[in-house]
Amino acid sequence: GPVYLAGYLGLSGSWVLLALALWLCWGLNRRGKRDRLAAAFALLEDEREAVCRGLAARHLPAWVHFPDVERVEWLNKVLVQAWPYFGTIMEKTFKEVLEPKIRAKSVHLKTCTFTKIHFGEKCPRINGIKAYTKEIDRRQVTLDLQICYIGDCEIHMDISKFNLGVKGVQLYGTLRVILEPLLTDAPFVGAVTLFFMQKPHLEINWAGMSNLLDVPGINVMSDSLIQDFIAARLVLPNRITVPLKKNMNIAHLRFPVPQGVIRVHLLEAENLVQKDNFFGAIRGKSDPYALLRVGTTQYRSKTVSRDLNPIWNETFEFVVHEVPGQDLEVDLYDEDPDKDDFMGSLLIGLVDVMNDRTVDEWFPLSKTTSGHLHLKLEWLSLVNDQEKLHEDKKGLSTAILIVYLDSAFNLPKNHFEYSNGECGAKKIKNNKYLKKMEREPSSFVLLTVGNKTQKSKTCNFSKDPTWGQAFTFFVHSAHSQSLHIEIKDKERDSALGTSVVCLSHLLKDPNMTLDQRFQLDHSSSDSFIKMKLVLRALNVEEPDPQRVKAGVNASKQGPTRVTEKAGNQQKFVSPPQVSKVPPMSIDSAALESLPKTDSGEDLDTKDSSAAPVPSEMASGLDEAEGKQNAEHGPPSALPSGAAAVPTLPVLQEMRLAPSVTSLGSLPSSCFELSSSNLDIHNGTEMPLGEIQLTVRYASIRQSLVVLVNGCRNLVPSSNRGVDPYVRIYLLPDRRWTSRKKTSVKKKTLNPQYDEKFEFFESLENVKKRTLDIAVKNSRPFISQERKELGKVRIDLSQEDLIKGFAQW
Repeated sequence: GPVYLAGYLGLSGSWVLLALALWLCWGLNRRGKRDRLAAAFALLEDEREAVCRGLAARHLPAWVHFPDVERVEWLNKVLVQAWPYFGTIMEKTFKEVLEPKIRAKSVHLKTCTFTKIHFGEKCPRINGIKAYTKEIDRRQVTLDLQICYIGDCEIHMDISKFNLGVKGVQLYGTLRVILEPLLTDAPFVGAVTLFFMQKPHLEINWAGMSNLLDVPGINVMSDSLIQDFIAARLVLPNRITVPLKKNMNIAHLRFPVPQGVIRVHLLEAENLVQKDNFFGAIRGKSDPYALLRVGTTQYRSKTVSRDLNPIWNETFEFVVHEVPGQDLEVDLYDEDPDKDDFMGSLLIGLVDVMNDRTVDEWFPLSKTTSGHLHLKLEWLSLVNDQEKLHEDKKGLSTAILIVYLDSAFNLPKNHFEYSNGECGAKKIKNNKYLKKMEREPSSFVLLTVGNKTQKSKTCNFSKDPTWGQAFTFFVHSAHSQSLHIEIKDKERDSALGTSVVCLSHLLKDPNMTLDQRFQLDHSSSDSFIKMKLVLRALNVEEPDPQRVKAGVNASKQGPTRVTEKAGNQQKFVSPPQVSKVPPMSIDSAALESLPKTDSGEDLDTKDSSAAPVPSEMASGLDEAEGKQNAEHGPPSALPSGAAAVPTLPVLQEMRLAPSVTSLGSLPSSCFELSSSNLDIHNGTEMPLGEIQLTVRYASIRQSLVVLVNGCRNLVPSSNRGVDPYVRIYLLPDRRWTSRKKTSVKKKTLNPQYDEKFEFFESLENVKKRTLDIAVKNSRPFISQERKELGKVRIDLSQEDLIKGFAQW
């Protein structure tokens, strides 16, 4: 039939092939959707079997991966019992509320009728709930619900003899529920606020004429339109707030002031994957660019041509509404004429950036074989201080303007109907569109600050529209910039009124807030728009020196606090640098020359300057070992060249504050290389040397960071010397692919590596593992020399990994 029709119309045979290709792709999409829906139903029927199958593939529920996510089977059982009654209520709502609204939208939809509404037997499931207690206000309860809806619902609708319908829906997402404020009387909760943290994953199995939406090209567009529709109402910063108590003012709950601003400096990348190739064999360089995303806000960087080590030096700013909850997502792509190739991604939790204030480090890219990204992240707090509003010399934002758009009153029906203009309604009496122009306006608002314009939703057929939306703008100069408001009619694209508010007016108010009606220009004399404007300065606070950073900068040396004996003033002195050569043993006379004080006293800076002590001494022993040495005396034998162990009074005088920012300020034990498993013929039990390690858990990147600094006093395995390197396993994983290995240092017994390795595991999983670290000799293949020089095993369950440790 199609072939004959193409010949009859004189069309080329390529049209037949094109139609055949579209039909095949449409069928493939339809079968794929049905298969995915069937697989989801099977998983829903037997969760136990699905979890067992997912053990190997690691596709497990959230409560398996994260211990703070709780399983709530009792709540799922309640949903199963209540689902039929909920379906009845929704069927009635579709018929009595939704159907009349659809008919009122357009003349072409007046025949809209729901012919079948059935929500099926499958109800939504909650795979896990996470409750926040520490990071939030005491007057609220915050819950994150892992929602999973694999529904067999069936909804059909007729419009002008065309049948449209849905037969099956899949929805996955994290729904945040906030109960606030908590009250002392019934109902004990003032309101409930609901929103999705990110765009939920949605897949719809269409029925009837709606099957055309599965045609390639159209399916992507239709899915994105539906997701954007949901995001405009239910994804941050949009919220749904339901009051539970009468006369409860929910405006500040629906539109809370953002928690802060994250300023992202996209600096550079290195060792990116080569994606461009010619004829499938010749590898070429890539053209990388970055997509940065927080919530629904996304920015794209410039494209750097033909460079695997691109330098961007760009700055982006994001408004952060919920912490914890929102994350910074960075995706790198290779720009191509047809389809851009994925080059790696990065996910950073903003709660750690908020606590650290400033993070400047290299982040390893995930979902790729190589590549690092250099970012500088700054957390900007919102403060009510006009002194912080000085103009930035680099052109960065200095403030944020929050606009709460409430409503408008007595808008004109058209742009001719206003009393202060030259035109009047008399001039259009004979216009054939007069009846159309006499209808109530369908209005929306355009808000502009600088060169950024945002658009509100449209309120149909109302002279007194209510929008109820919030908008945010970055402000560079609050003294000179203005907010421009324009109300337009959707039907005729004409202006119904304008207004200009100078931001300097907000500076006259102590709280930098205006909540009032604003007179509209070029409109009726009694036309107003009601808004609330809030101006807040952006302030970069200094990081807390007592806080331990979670990033790579945690391994860098910082100031060590030493408290003076007299007065309450505190001095910060730089810690002694770790020498790259083995420290010499300290003379006993030098130890005796140190002043002896009581254990409760602090170290006098004058005495410390007179008798400097290497940092290895402070990090060599903890208090328990110091007591043991004081009772039993100094060790009887020390290896040649090793540092002498300080006695307890010396350690008591050195009241150094433990901090990961200083390698030499952590109480620890010596990591001596063991010889228990080695074949040593020297007839002694002396240790084989020491290795210096820095170990911590970087919560920003969800990884265990092991920094191999160096070794000292290694025992040579032959007369020709050794070429040492360090091998690391995270037991019980002994796979070759998961092995970490440093570079080889030639002919030295005191090698310095300063190399960093990461194991991407959750903190709970790392707590169950053991670090297996061995120092080996890089020998020729046929050599008879001993290969293993020593090894160390560290039980990570006994360590405070968030605080970290750095020790020999």
